[in-house]
Amino acid sequence: MATLTGAAALGLAACDVEQTEEGEMPEVNVEGGNMPEYDVDAADVDVEMEERTVEVPTVDVEEADATETPTE
Repeated sequence: MATLTGAAALGLAACDVEQTEEGEMPEVNVEGGNMPEYDVDAADVDVEMEERTVEVPTVDVEEADATETPTE
């Protein structure tokens, strides 16, 4: 849930939101009303992928004998 909230906050932070029309409450019989309208200009994001090869060192690990005592 926290990840979703964080992603939503980040997405909204990259937007310019302007209210273009006022809303009004519906009548008591809940048959009318008008939802407010918004003009949202989202950020333009270009994402590119590039494949790279990274050399990783080889590590050799030898297990100690069970009869040996560790040295400090």
